[in-house]
Amino acid sequence: MRILLISDIHANFTALEAVLAAAGSYDALWCLGDTIGYGPEPNECATAMFGRADIAISGNHDLACIGELDLDDFNPDARAANIWNREQLKPEYVDWLKGLSPMQRIDDRFTIAHASPREPVWEYLMSPEQALSNAPFFDTQVCLIGHSHVQLGFRLTSNGRCERFLSSDLSLVDLNTDDRFFLNPGSVGQPRDYDSRAAYAFLDTDAGTVRFHRVEYDIGKTQQKMYAANLPIALIRRLEFGM
Repeated sequence: MRILLISDIHANFTALEAVLAAAGSYDALWCLGDTIGYGPEPNECATAMFGRADIAISGNHDLACIGELDLDDFNPDARAANIWNREQLKPEYVDWLKGLSPMQRIDDRFTIAHASPREPVWEYLMSPEQALSNAPFFDTQVCLIGHSHVQLGFRLTSNGRCERFLSSDLSLVDLNTDDRFFLNPGSVGQPRDYDSRAAYAFLDTDAGTVRFHRVEYDIGKTQQKMYAANLPIALIRRLEFGM
């Protein structure tokens, strides 16, 4: 089974369109949260995920936009963008997001969590020490995560060690081992690993592999829409730099 893994779309429909076009055919799509927030097209992105995602979970910005997290927990730019996203969002997508949780065990091999299994809404899982301390909080071989907007992975070995690795375009992770993994496909709509291209990954359950991908998209088109919506300038400019 060929599964498209995407996360942190953040209402950037131009980036999402580029990912879907580059991905081509797939058997299933798993969305790891934060479909909305930050960007200029929350309804278009929610429509796409509502219609395409076989499995979806919520992220902290999704929850904030639908009133289930305190907006005071966000910085001023994120707060302003979340308020604007909520004002645009159609009621049916509010209801859809309210029905999602931030973590889900898929089967005996895969768990998905927006941030981390220990703290599915807020934790930025970025260090080997965090990965090791999160290991007891899921019982499958692989935990797929988002939230940090960084395309990366952690390999946890049977002798208690942990290796952190950043992906490069088309890099491959072989899951046919006794090791456990945290894998982050990166952000579709707002990468923060100094690569402005939209990020995604493919899970091949038959081959037991995950391959990371990047694709160029028209950043200027998204920026123009953000300017038209009077979204915060810092959120607009950061798209150019992948940060």
